Amino acid sequence: MFKITFLGTGTSQGIPVIGSDHPVSFSKDFRDKRLRSSIMIEYKNFNFVIDCGPDFRQQMLRTNCKKLDAIIFTHEHADHTTGIDDVRPFFFRQGEIPIYLHERVLKSLHERFAYIFDPKQKYPGAPDFEVNLISKENDFQLLDLKVTPVESDHLGIPVLGFRIGNFAYLTDVKTISELELQKLKNLDSLVINALRYESHPSHLNVQEALEIVDTIKPKNTFFTHISHIMGFHEEVCDKLPDSVSLAYDGLVLEIN
Repeated sequence: MFKITFLGTGTSQGIPVIGSDHPVSFSKDFRDKRLRSSIMIEYKNFNFVIDCGPDFRQQMLRTNCKKLDAIIFTHEHADHTTGIDDVRPFFFRQGEIPIYLHERVLKSLHERFAYIFDPKQKYPGAPDFEVNLISKENDFQLLDLKVTPVESDHLGIPVLGFRIGNFAYLTDVKTISELELQKLKNLDSLVINALRYESHPSHLNVQEALEIVDTIKPKNTFFTHISHIMGFHEEVCDKLPDSVSLAYDGLVLEIN
């Protein structure tokens, strides 16, 4: 069994949006307050996160996480990577931290965080990482958990989602091939992005996400990477099928 905590369920701007007059930005429902999308998985005293965005520090403080054993990155966009410097408190206590990422994502981090990754520019106190390259072609292991990468397209940018047992986490999906969908059969729980009701060039909307759900038929589905334009959490959930709901920050799932 492993435990999943939703650290953030918002889109790249988070909710509330800076300067927004949209009613959702003023909601009193805690489920309408969304940090940038990420999850933490706890398994046998082994803690790892999928993505490490700009709210990482706040997310770790909120969950009282004291140990971080690995980071998996879905892709290189800022809302999924720019918390990497805030890994330092874990590094100071534990030493180098394993990261799992595509070669393209590593190249992006090298360019944007040269003071961490370039030996010639390494800054004292910057964290060290044990780099593990991953791709859609090969599974990898975390302890005795098999992790299966699942590739989707995000307006021309390949993004990796991950299946672990009968659970899968996919974010920033716009399209996904039939071959990759085959990796998602017989799921108990699926987490997938659904930005809003209206169409979007690089993200699934609600209808498109529901079509994927209807294709692979997981027992339960949780939408993430949600925009304030989607509407109020409670009202949106009332419109969704019984087996589908919006995730929210702090939601915990226990997966067998």
